[in-house]
Amino acid sequence: MIFHSHHLLNKLKFKFKFKKHFSFSFSSSSSSSSSNLLHLCTHSQTLSQTNQLHAFSILNAFLPHSVSISASLILKYASFRHPETSLILFQNTLPFSKTAFLWNTLIRAYSIAGFFDGFGVYNTMVRSGVKPDDHTYPFVLKACSDYLKFDKGREVHGVVFKVGFDKDVFVGNTLLMFYGNCGFFVDAMNVFDEMFERDKVSWNTVIGLCSDRGFHEESLCFFKEMVVAAPVVRPDLVTVVSVLPVCADSENVVMARIVHGYVFKVGLSGHVKVGNALVDVYGKCGSEEACKKVFDEMDERNEVSWNAVITGFSFRGLSMDALDAFRSMINTGMRPNPVTISSMLPVLGELGLFKLGMEVHGYSLRMGIESDIFIGNSLIDMYAKSGSSRVASTIFNKMGDRNIVSWNSMVANFAQNRHHFAAVELLRQMQAHGENPNNVTFTNVLPACARLGFLNVGKEIHARIIQTGCATDLFLSNALTDMYSKCGHLSLARNVFNVSIKDKVSYNILIIGYSQTTNSSESLNLFSEMRLSGMTPDIVSFIGIISACAHLSSIKQGKEIHGHLVRKLFHTHLFAANSLLDLYTKCGRIDLATKVFDRIQHKDVASWNTMILGYGMRGEFETAINLFEAMKEDGGVEYDSVSYIAVLSACSHGGLIEKGNKYFKQMQDYNIEPTHTHYACMVDLLGRAGQIEEAANLIRGLSFEPDANIWGALLGACRIYGNVELGHWAAEHLFKLKPDHCGYYILLSNMYAEAGRWDEANMVRELMKSRGAKKNPGCSWVQIGDQVHGFLVGEKIESLDTGF
Repeated sequence: MIFHSHHLLNKLKFKFKFKKHFSFSFSSSSSSSSSNLLHLCTHSQTLSQTNQLHAFSILNAFLPHSVSISASLILKYASFRHPETSLILFQNTLPFSKTAFLWNTLIRAYSIAGFFDGFGVYNTMVRSGVKPDDHTYPFVLKACSDYLKFDKGREVHGVVFKVGFDKDVFVGNTLLMFYGNCGFFVDAMNVFDEMFERDKVSWNTVIGLCSDRGFHEESLCFFKEMVVAAPVVRPDLVTVVSVLPVCADSENVVMARIVHGYVFKVGLSGHVKVGNALVDVYGKCGSEEACKKVFDEMDERNEVSWNAVITGFSFRGLSMDALDAFRSMINTGMRPNPVTISSMLPVLGELGLFKLGMEVHGYSLRMGIESDIFIGNSLIDMYAKSGSSRVASTIFNKMGDRNIVSWNSMVANFAQNRHHFAAVELLRQMQAHGENPNNVTFTNVLPACARLGFLNVGKEIHARIIQTGCATDLFLSNALTDMYSKCGHLSLARNVFNVSIKDKVSYNILIIGYSQTTNSSESLNLFSEMRLSGMTPDIVSFIGIISACAHLSSIKQGKEIHGHLVRKLFHTHLFAANSLLDLYTKCGRIDLATKVFDRIQHKDVASWNTMILGYGMRGEFETAINLFEAMKEDGGVEYDSVSYIAVLSACSHGGLIEKGNKYFKQMQDYNIEPTHTHYACMVDLLGRAGQIEEAANLIRGLSFEPDANIWGALLGACRIYGNVELGHWAAEHLFKLKPDHCGYYILLSNMYAEAGRWDEANMVRELMKSRGAKKNPGCSWVQIGDQVHGFLVGEKIESLDTGF
């Protein structure tokens, strides 16, 4: 209620007192009553006090006659979000107002209260014949700026120009802000250029607009112009805290130091906001010493100060320094806020300090700030990095509000923790909830599609990327190339590669992709192209090219790459050394492989496995077995599934049936579950030893469906020992599993022919023809110079000299 009891009003007539803040005496005859009351209205701190002053003003006949007191109360009610009371005061006092002052006050009050009336007050004012003044237009333009009413703002700008207020600095400043907020940067710059007078607000506004639009150089140029402007306009606190973030974003440490020098010169260094901005800029520019020095010298620090130094360290990857600053913050008694927590959680994730991260999580729960969206996003990221995918999912599901970062963090969580199907499914849910995926979303989900082999989903995402105009993004094009490559569609991967911006990663994806195919020579071409384009190959490039050389049995180029590795000091890298072992064993140079193997300081399981396989392929079965035994005894390396494949293969080719059985039982003792490949080795081992029935019984006892390798091993053994019936049984399964593989038809047909069963042999040949299975012709390679040439029997290499 506006009015209080009559008793209270009579009491207020003689003595009006606000707790401890104000105490003024009034009398109806006092000439200073109005000015004292106006002072009280201006400094009223609560809605209750304002209501009492309003009542006192009416009781003592100050209202509705006093325009100044009415205006003060209008603004005060607006500050308490009571625009309706402001309107009542305006309507009651308007008959006593002869100028635009009261109209301006109501327009300003609506702006303060955050109430948009559709410019009703301004329009009524103009229609009533009240002439707007130099205060009206800034207030109206501010409303246009706040509510992005561009057309109305342009209309008001036209009126301003027509009546000649365009030269007023306050009107110019408001126009500058209006065009900037509405996104018309060029128009804002035109207004600034045409201003007859500029003050600090003008310069600060244009610097801020350039900064917001990312025009860092322009923002710094305006600062320099401001310093040398005539008449002199001294940069103030607002200028400094506006220009320093620009230096931080552009990492312009030289300009930051110039601004820092100016700060000292004009005596602004003691202000906490300036100190915070300096800590932030030096941290982001990589000047850690300057960052620490400014922070240590600050007379006053607040939460922003600590957050700035923590963020600065984490921004430059100095995670331990950030952690030390966080601990110091707590030791000084400063309470971390949501910004601190959301900045520290990624740091703890990078350091692998997940227990400490859980403590921080607990702190956020105790403080009741865990619902903060930035903290939630940081928690998801931290738990995802720790492998606690379920905890990350729980946090995500409990979040009241989510943004694009929340969804992206969860997609990354599933993709990183090998929940690939969940990552793809979450992309669908994300769109169902009305959230549009962005570049980060696609970059996170494409690797999941690659690992699942979801080519069609990957194509859908590719189409969406093209629709959104993001196809030129380097990370996205690399992710698409990788997805197509891993899905076995290198032609599509190459198409993306050809039309995209390329970096080292782009080349590495295709070099590795082609190295695993029959077109391995393309890896060599890409490697050469990469070097010619000025890019320096890294360890991934070398691993890919060595793999291609191994696939092509190109020993000469492999040796050249080995020499390059030595010159680059990459030869000691374990992955590179293992790739060299694979190259030399596949090329039959076990002597070179042994030299490389002996020089590896810290051999892993892949190093041992490659050598065991190499000696097995070479027929040195005892050496292979001795290496297998030494692997655990001397090397201290635990066997894995591939180790047993290597030793069982050696036993199979060497006819070492007893040792083979021993190792097969041993692997189960080590809790290594036998796979299809292990059983294929055992079938081959028994079959080569003539124990075909035992091999067949082993297959019959399997708890899963045998694959083509198992049946192929049995068929090969039957071919050696002429067991036609079991051979027919194995071939029937092979014809179902691999109907296009001509080798199985030929093996069975030859078995029938050797047994004199010509009709059945011819039937198998006819079956092979009807299914379109053809024998691929033998192909040979010859390396001449730096090129590898492939040719079939009877073919000529046209590019060579006829006299060759």
